Amino acid sequence: MPRIFFTLGAINAFLCVLLGAVGAHGLKHQLATDMLATFQTGVQYHFYHALGLILIGLVLLNFPHSRLLKLSGWVMFAGIVLFSGTLYIVSLTGIRGLGMIAPLGGLSYMSAWLLFAYAAWTGK
Repeated sequence: MPRIFFTLGAINAFLCVLLGAVGAHGLKHQLATDMLATFQTGVQYHFYHALGLILIGLVLLNFPHSRLLKLSGWVMFAGIVLFSGTLYIVSLTGIRGLGMIAPLGGLSYMSAWLLFAYAAWTGK
């Protein structure tokens, strides 16, 4: 199971670098300032949580049977899709109504970190 989180983390880190470059160089003159800032916020949180997936994979090497750690990884991945994915779509399309999905991603991020902390504290 650690391999899936290493893989997801590495692929998502790659996507962060790619999307960051697209935002900085390709979209700089294409998007309004607020939409570019929204896009960059998506990249920033995406990158933090790509590293989080790799961290979960590392910890799973020592606790391979921890269901809470595995759940934490999947919830974190859902957060990437829901939070950063929504910010990317909103900034590129201008459909601000979709922004209502982003808080679900934020809750996923927070839940993932709490699950990770609880798993670390209890050893479960």
